[in-house]
Amino acid sequence: MASITRALKPCYRKAAAFSDTSLFQSIRQYQMLGQAWGVENPFFKIQESRSKRSVTIDGRQLINFGWCDYLGLSDHPKVLAAAKSAIDEFGSCISASRMVSGDLQMHRQLETELAEFFGFENALVFVSGRAASVSTIGTLLSKGDLVVHDELVHNSAIVGARLSGAEMKPFKHNNLESLIRVLLESRERFKNVLIVVEGLYSTEGDCVNLSRLVQIKQEFGCWLMVDDAHGVGVLGESGRGLAEYAAVDPRKIDIYMGTLSKALASCGGFIAGNAELNEILKYSAPAFVYSVGLPPAVTAAALASLRILRSEPERVHRLHDNCKLFFGECRARGFDTGTSIGLGMIPIMVGSVKKTGRWMELMIKRGFNPSPIIYPGVRINSSRLRFFISSEHSVYELQSCAEALSGSESVR
Repeated sequence: MASITRALKPCYRKAAAFSDTSLFQSIRQYQMLGQAWGVENPFFKIQESRSKRSVTIDGRQLINFGWCDYLGLSDHPKVLAAAKSAIDEFGSCISASRMVSGDLQMHRQLETELAEFFGFENALVFVSGRAASVSTIGTLLSKGDLVVHDELVHNSAIVGARLSGAEMKPFKHNNLESLIRVLLESRERFKNVLIVVEGLYSTEGDCVNLSRLVQIKQEFGCWLMVDDAHGVGVLGESGRGLAEYAAVDPRKIDIYMGTLSKALASCGGFIAGNAELNEILKYSAPAFVYSVGLPPAVTAAALASLRILRSEPERVHRLHDNCKLFFGECRARGFDTGTSIGLGMIPIMVGSVKKTGRWMELMIKRGFNPSPIIYPGVRINSSRLRFFISSEHSVYELQSCAEALSGSESVR
């Protein structure tokens, strides 16, 4: 060992401090700008308590528009009871991979009912929605393949594509002519081609033309993956996502990704598709094979939420009515809602980071908790406040929030 150490001494150098990295410096720059502008850091606030549609932050009770609890199921008595019962029966954790330790019956039941509800042959649940997306793309694609993605697609798709070793090409957001140009230039040079889009874009609030997209993927012989994390429970008359919203047979989507952490009031994600896709992922996807199974309480909560969604479609209808009301109030007051279709998440475009921070502070002072989104989450000078609407928001709360926004002329 001593001789090895002596041999290394000529090329020895001190490890860099984390504080010297560009990532740390970038974070510090944002923090210093906020201090210079007199804007408090809007991130990582402590939630001291929560009740129905309100949340307490820094001792102030706020009407909450910052969570994706689209159907108000996170405190539903049946969901809470199912989670508690699962802990009593199976404990708090699986503590091992399902592949080697075995399934719980509730895991298989959840996967069966997810597949059935969304119109697919099979489904597989993962402990994280992001991990499901990353691992699926990283497993299915490899060098010699191509991933063509919407330029605004979720980070998980980008990371999965990089992990796979496949070549990557973006197309302009929701611009299918741009997609066609990419495929015309590239399709013949690759064995497998995967097109990746979102169902309901989490920062824009808009959707792709799924019917035309399916035609394109068939014409060029591609796989199609839809990340419908924000579409589950939101899009379609019964909350079955983008396919129902677009009146397209869901089986024309090759890989359907959904989350359990938003409308389904739990945690984790799932991939739905045909039996062959399911078999590949069960035995090959690292985020499934080398990860613990979904905890019992989380699994039971998701299953209970799914069953409520299926049996109470009026929750989806209330959500749609509330979205229409708030969207209309904002548009009538002249707010820029970008390309949003006005369902689930509604953005109010602000522009600069400084204005967004000040507007966020003002909304909190007026009793409302939206979600600030700034670069690099969105393009530079495209910062915005996001409002996640719930089926359980009252008309008064929605109208009061729009009025509070209207009183923000100083930062508009």
